[in-house]
Amino acid sequence: MKRIGIVSFAHMHAHSYAAAVARNPEAQLAAIWDEEETRGREAARQYGGTYYRCLEDMLLSAQLEAVIVCSENARHCEHVMAAARAGIHVLCEKPLATDIRQAEEMVRYCAERGIALSVAYPVRHAYTIRKLKEMIEEGAFGDIVAVHGTNRGKKPGGWFIDAKLSGGGAAIDHIVHLADIYRYLLAAEAKRVYAELDTAFGDTDVEDCGIVMIEFDNGVLATIDPSWSRPDAFPTWGDFTLEIVGTRLSATLDVMKQSSVLYGSGAVEWKLWLDDVDQAMIDAFIGCLSQGAVPLPMADGHAGLQSLKIVKAAYRSNAESRYCEMEAGVRHG
Repeated sequence: MKRIGIVSFAHMHAHSYAAAVARNPEAQLAAIWDEEETRGREAARQYGGTYYRCLEDMLLSAQLEAVIVCSENARHCEHVMAAARAGIHVLCEKPLATDIRQAEEMVRYCAERGIALSVAYPVRHAYTIRKLKEMIEEGAFGDIVAVHGTNRGKKPGGWFIDAKLSGGGAAIDHIVHLADIYRYLLAAEAKRVYAELDTAFGDTDVEDCGIVMIEFDNGVLATIDPSWSRPDAFPTWGDFTLEIVGTRLSATLDVMKQSSVLYGSGAVEWKLWLDDVDQAMIDAFIGCLSQGAVPLPMADGHAGLQSLKIVKAAYRSNAESRYCEMEAGVRHG
């Protein structure tokens, strides 16, 4: 039985991950740390495990094999490094960090100590994405020419709109998911990035909309809509769509489109039965712990670093109103 801990419930996804750990027959949610004691104790009551007021005490005494880091973006580096020093494997909520140099250090430090560092990109585990990856590798699309994707959510509050804790707004929150999926599907690295970002859906100090254009080193042109533009009545928290154009085949994909729409008595009800991609990701992470490595389709620290570089290039492009060149990546996992 693998003993898993969660470092902070600051991020909403911590609840889904905790529930997924509890459902996995090979794992136990053994420990929880949260600097907000009330929130941490409530999570321990809800999901099980011992609440620790001191993170170091949890990492050194709870006999954990892995932790899931769900703290504010700006604290990911601090918490991942603390777990790695204690010899504990890590699944880190995206983005890996808010600073490229920190992310590079996290990847290097974990690799040197044999720590499996993974980044939470659950969409990789959706059936539609896995099938698409298979079709691309089999050559069904021919040469892929262009890709367009959306990752549009409802506008959050709290620390998500505090740039010091989040690292930005919708761009850092949502570009990373599609940037990672593009790298994964295309087996390519970004070559240059152009972006225009703005604030249109509320009075905040961070961007909530924009468009990003990426040229990959295999010639594919890709665009991303990473906005916080979904209305309150939207049936899911957000969306995740892809359009892929190839020389032999084109496809349109909506990861959230597993639903039925019911009409009656003047009311409309949208029922969903989505793939539980969080469960699939947590199960894959737990399954790889005994290997001390992160196999595909899990996203490792390098994948997290590369998608963060795309985000940072988008911010530079927006500030300077020009295409920003990217450093060539070393691999496409």
